[in-house]
Amino acid sequence: MRLLIVTDAWFPQVNGVVRTLSTMVEQLRAAGDTVETLTPADFRSVPCPTYPEIRLAVCSPGAVARRIEAFRPTAVHIATEGPLGFWARRYALRRGWPFSTSFHTRFPEYIHARARIPIAWSYALVRWFHKPAASVMVPTQAVLDDLDARGFRNLKLWTRGVDTGVFRPGPKPDWAKDLPRPVMLSVGRVAVEKGLPDFLGLDRPGTKLVVGDGPARADLEKAYPDARFLGAKFGAELAEAYRAADVFVFPSRTDTFGLVMLEALASGVPVAAYPVMGPIDVVGSAPVGCLDEDLGRAVDQALVVPPEQCRAYAETFSWTACAERFRSFLAPFA
Repeated sequence: MRLLIVTDAWFPQVNGVVRTLSTMVEQLRAAGDTVETLTPADFRSVPCPTYPEIRLAVCSPGAVARRIEAFRPTAVHIATEGPLGFWARRYALRRGWPFSTSFHTRFPEYIHARARIPIAWSYALVRWFHKPAASVMVPTQAVLDDLDARGFRNLKLWTRGVDTGVFRPGPKPDWAKDLPRPVMLSVGRVAVEKGLPDFLGLDRPGTKLVVGDGPARADLEKAYPDARFLGAKFGAELAEAYRAADVFVFPSRTDTFGLVMLEALASGVPVAAYPVMGPIDVVGSAPVGCLDEDLGRAVDQALVVPPEQCRAYAETFSWTACAERFRSFLAPFA
C-alpha cells in the first residue's frame, strides 16, 4: 500500500497528535507499507492566530494536487481539519477517491474558549468536513458516543499506545531529589483550554512542575511564581521529568484522549484528573489514579496508588496494535 497521510499538525509541534501520527508512519513503514506525509513543512507557513506555535500551510489547491499526484497514493488519510486537510479532501472528492479521516482535537471547544464562537456552529463545519469519509477514526469510546450524538457517521474506535521502553519507572533524577514532596507534574501545551489554573491553584504542599510551552506560559508564570515551568522536553529528558513526579495531574476538560496520561502511567506515576472525556477512557475505574470533580482530592487519593499498578496497566497499551487498527480502517482505492 502507498499511503499518504495529510496533516496540518506536524513537527516542530509537540503534542499527542504529532506523536501518534509519526508513530503510525514508523510502524507502517516497518511493516512494509510505503508511507508519505503531506505537512506544513512542505510549504511556506504562517503562525496560527492566538497560537503561534502552530504553523498553517500557505498553499493553493493546485500545489496540494501536484504533491498528491507526484506520490501516486493507493490510500489517503486526512488527519486534520486545517488548510492541507481541506485541499486534500477537495482533491479526493473530485477524483472520486475514498479516504479516511481522524478526529483528534475538540476544536469547537478550543475556539469557543478563545473567541466565544458558538460550539454548535463549529461542530457543523467539522461534521461537514468528515461527512464524506469512509471512516472517521476517534481515540476513545466517549468521543465516539459524543460525535455520534452530534450526527457524525462512519465512526471507528482507534485507540492509542505508549512507548514503554522510553517511559518506564526508575530513580528520581538528581535535579529533583531535593524538591519538596510530593512533586505534582503536568505535561502538555500551556494554553487556555488545558485548565492549568485548576492545577496551579491547588492548595497543597509540595512542588508543582509544568512541562510544555504555549501562549499562556508567560501569564501563568507571573500568576503562579511558586510553580516551576520547565519548558518543552523530549525523549529522555521528558521521561526523566515523569520519573521526578509522585503524581501526574491532568486538569484538562477538553482533550479527546491525553496521551501524556499513558506516558505517566508507564513511568509508574498515578494520575489525578477530572472525570471527563479523555481521563474516563484512559484511566476509567482502573486502580491507577483518581478521577474526581475535586482535583485536590483526586491528587490526595492518587498519591497512595502503588507505582507497579500504574506500570502494569500501561503495558496493556501497544503501538503495534494501534497501527494495525489504524491500517484496518483505511480506504484503499487501488
